Amino acid sequence: MTGIQPLSIRPIGAEDYSVWRALWAGYLAYYETSLPDTVIDTAFERLMSDDPTTFQGCLALRGGQALGLVHYVFHPHMWRVEPVCCLQDLYTLPEARGQGVARALIQSVYDAADAAGAPRVYWLTQEFNYKGRMLYDQVGTKTPFIRYDRPPK
Repeated sequence: MTGIQPLSIRPIGAEDYSVWRALWAGYLAYYETSLPDTVIDTAFERLMSDDPTTFQGCLALRGGQALGLVHYVFHPHMWRVEPVCCLQDLYTLPEARGQGVARALIQSVYDAADAAGAPRVYWLTQEFNYKGRMLYDQVGTKTPFIRYDRPPK
């Protein structure tokens, strides 16, 4: 009898560009948006930076197949001495949803935050992301904050 292969989470590496880009395209499509190639390439360059104050990311893999990604960034906060962590992007392939992939990716960010001495991890999601929010309600605490953006110039 063969069981399901274990899920592994690892940092995104330079050799992962094509896999990352395919997952990133799925993420952007989910949010019905697109980005110019220069922005996509710059995002990946930021992930590859050794600068701890820029973006970091991980892939979730099972049997060598990439099933999801997460991006996060540490930054200072005016109400804390220690840094805080923003979970910027989280995406799981549709066929892998409900298999613990997103939960494992969130946990990897929690682990990275703990290692960096950042006790606060936060993220935003669209109101219509009901399936994601069902998980987020289990692994996080919904806040009463409402987000505002500067109008486009």
